[in-house]
Amino acid sequence: MAYIVNKMHLLRAIAKRGYASCPRPVGDISAVSVKVLENKLVVATADATVPVSRVSVVLGAGSRHETYDTLGASHLLRLAGGLSTQNSSAFAIARNIQQVGGTLTAWNDREFVGYTVETTANNVDTGLRYLKDLLQPAFKPWEIKDNAKTLHNQLYAVTQEQRAIELVHKAAFRTGLGNSIYIPTFQLDNLSSESLLHYVANTFSASRAAVVGVGIDSSTLSGFAQNLEFPSGGGKTASAKYFGGDARKETNGQRATVAVAGLGGSIANLKEALAFAVLEQAVGAGAATKRGNSAGLFGEAVNCAGGSSPSSVRALNRTYSDSGLFGFVVSGEAKEIGKTVEFLARGLKSALVSEKDVARGKAMLKARIISKYSSDGGLIKEIGRQAALSRNVLEADTLLSAIDGITQKQVQVAAKKVADSKLSVGAIGNLQNVPYASDLA
Repeated sequence: MAYIVNKMHLLRAIAKRGYASCPRPVGDISAVSVKVLENKLVVATADATVPVSRVSVVLGAGSRHETYDTLGASHLLRLAGGLSTQNSSAFAIARNIQQVGGTLTAWNDREFVGYTVETTANNVDTGLRYLKDLLQPAFKPWEIKDNAKTLHNQLYAVTQEQRAIELVHKAAFRTGLGNSIYIPTFQLDNLSSESLLHYVANTFSASRAAVVGVGIDSSTLSGFAQNLEFPSGGGKTASAKYFGGDARKETNGQRATVAVAGLGGSIANLKEALAFAVLEQAVGAGAATKRGNSAGLFGEAVNCAGGSSPSSVRALNRTYSDSGLFGFVVSGEAKEIGKTVEFLARGLKSALVSEKDVARGKAMLKARIISKYSSDGGLIKEIGRQAALSRNVLEADTLLSAIDGITQKQVQVAAKKVADSKLSVGAIGNLQNVPYASDLA
């Protein structure tokens, strides 16, 4: 018996794939419309005609909102993106989204937890149905227990560089922004369903959440957002307080990774945040070419340190709603990394940024912004964070113009803010030659 598929004309088969034949032109930067609902929930929609619709719900439930008893809750919320809710089982969510060719992903950081559903434009209703369910997680004890191995695997996959960045946050802020985005090992079996539900009740608030979409009609997205149900409560977020100091973890081996940072900028001051973003590119955000050296101040500092070159060195810039960190992260041989850290810290404390460095930094930052706004995946993440943090989204042209308006003096003021602050050091590996924060003052 002949297969039916063999009777389909080739040209007809190709025509059926029309959704894949009209990609968004490279460099097409979509306009973004923003609306604030009566419950203070922000709805942002990117005006893009694309075959795949993406919708995200961004919730102010990041690790900074955790207490000592709920450390790791935001990590479990990311995992809960694939678990049962009060209205749907994990099997139903996976089966129905996959049935329409969609995907459901989750992410978390210090400020937010986000859930994103992607489907073809004609199946967006299915994706929205199960995205809505995620606001009412069930946290069934047996599902959490069954996913314990997944948590272990995720912790095992954390890189040394990311661990150093987590440690420098701990040294800088201790609690709040100092909480890791990964669950501590001592909490793996301690977080109960009741604790997680209480955490959701205190953090899932419309006033610090956002619903964003790319490739979906704004009226459809607004209607979806208006039907979302949030807990009546919503705890207050403690203001970040910068301390500085050391957080170190000794491990075996002959290598070390060290993150050093001072007080950075916050989203609350856009000009300052952009100045730090330019500074990041100016001093050396990493090699611009494959196997190349980092340009700027940090690249020069590594050359002055001598010895074998570190395996990686780049600027570290983390900007949050009310504070931030700026510095560098470096990995290398344990016996020589101490000298490299000292030279890099000296450069960080010098607060010297040339006009040429600022011009290069602005050009590289604008290229990154255009890349984010031109990619559907990057765009939805970018507008989601902006909408949830500032209750507004800047158009790409507005943001590029603001970057052009940053002066060398503003960048130098940002650099001096770091230089005048107490440094924080987060280090992991063989640390016998790694200096303490007090040694870098």
